[in-house]
Amino acid sequence: MKTAFDERIGTALADSRLQAALEHLAFRFMTARNQAAADLPNWEELRTQAHAIKRHTIENLSTYLLQLEARVRERGGTVFWAEDAAQACSYVVELARARGVKLAVKSKSMVTEEIELNHALERAGIEAVETDLGEYIIQLAGEKPSHIVVPAVHKTRGQVADLFEKKLGLPHTEDVAKLTATARAVLRQKFLAAGMGITGANFAIAESGSIVLMENEGNIRFSSSAPKIHVAVVGIEKVIPRMADLAVFLRLLARSATGQKLGSYVSILSGARRPGEPDGPQEFHLVLLDNGRTRMLADPVAQPEGYASAAAGTVLSAGTAQPEGYATLRRQTLYCIRCGACLNVCPVYRKIGGHAYPWVYSGPIGAILTPQMLGFAIEPKLPFASSLCGACRDVCPVKIPIPEMLLLLRSLETESMPGGRWLERTGFRLWAWAMRQPWLYRLGSRAARFIPARLLAAAGPLACWRKTRELPVFPEESFRDWWRKRRAPPAGMATGRRP
Repeated sequence: MKTAFDERIGTALADSRLQAALEHLAFRFMTARNQAAADLPNWEELRTQAHAIKRHTIENLSTYLLQLEARVRERGGTVFWAEDAAQACSYVVELARARGVKLAVKSKSMVTEEIELNHALERAGIEAVETDLGEYIIQLAGEKPSHIVVPAVHKTRGQVADLFEKKLGLPHTEDVAKLTATARAVLRQKFLAAGMGITGANFAIAESGSIVLMENEGNIRFSSSAPKIHVAVVGIEKVIPRMADLAVFLRLLARSATGQKLGSYVSILSGARRPGEPDGPQEFHLVLLDNGRTRMLADPVAQPEGYASAAAGTVLSAGTAQPEGYATLRRQTLYCIRCGACLNVCPVYRKIGGHAYPWVYSGPIGAILTPQMLGFAIEPKLPFASSLCGACRDVCPVKIPIPEMLLLLRSLETESMPGGRWLERTGFRLWAWAMRQPWLYRLGSRAARFIPARLLAAAGPLACWRKTRELPVFPEESFRDWWRKRRAPPAGMATGRRP
């Protein structure tokens, strides 16, 4: 049955400008990423180390979250545990109302996109302005990010010029420097007038209670220091144990994302401004967001007191037995550091882009994260939107086994379909039986030579498959016949039993 996902895929494939933009982005980022990785002789060792740190952290998540909370409070900050998007948005909105905030500036943050914080603020009469240039562009366009790192990759400079002319009333120009200068001038006034700055975090360090923010534009530093109130909305999986662990991830993240050795700006923020400091916010609030993340933990995990976590388990298919090894793989989904490398290398994402996917997370990581957090109902075909080439696993800086996870999600989805598992099992049993019958195999291969490809494409399951594929041309002579002739003894030689 055709779904909205299928329709969006068709639209993306027909968009020649999008195809060109995606290919250009993938080539540029992956070329830079490969070179940056080659420049580090211990690249694979760093990936292994990052994987081990993440595994240890997720297995001891409650311990490090409690430590993070204690350190933030020691520095005068406030910590709020949000079970879901509604709780997180409600906290930020009520805080803004209590402080009389009318304008909030935001940095690029996938987690605030996930909970749709901008819409919640706008419904409350509070203006929320994205300050990352790409995010600002798509906010003006009323769209969601098309890429984790480059949210406006799908926009041409002409489209941006039209958008600025329509939304900001500025003269039309496609000069990139002028467009950037225009956005900077508009946003500078927003920074100075804002009563609240909202960010995400690349990492949260349990040892010190600090959050780490990496960027290239400097807008995050402005968002977190100019307003009187700084709110950081952070997924619970972003915590890492020690400051020493940060060095590993800093060497991996920028190289994997854009091929840079390091982001242009790396900020390590530890609470609000203290006496004697020249700048910084007067209040710091850390919102630790679950929103389905604890569902990816295999066993019930002890959560901090007063923290109403979601029940451990899976929303994938109620009552369905989980395959062996699924629990371990599910935890590894939480290792993601949002570098976007898997998107850049994925042959599916590189053809359909981010807007074809049903949620804010796209590409291979979106294909395994979305079903686990929201359930299969949002898009049953999502785990099947992959060639299983394994490129995403090869470039992942924390070695998430994405292809293996996709296979297990496919299995769970198939089992949840009425009769789907039985039909699949029966089909493969029939195929296995046929492959064990030499006479039937020979008969089938000979008969296939005389069946026109157009008949195979006319109806049935192969009809849809054939829309984007070419069936192989069957040779007039089979391999068995060719081999029999090749192995035949020369004329006059005595025949005997060959090994």
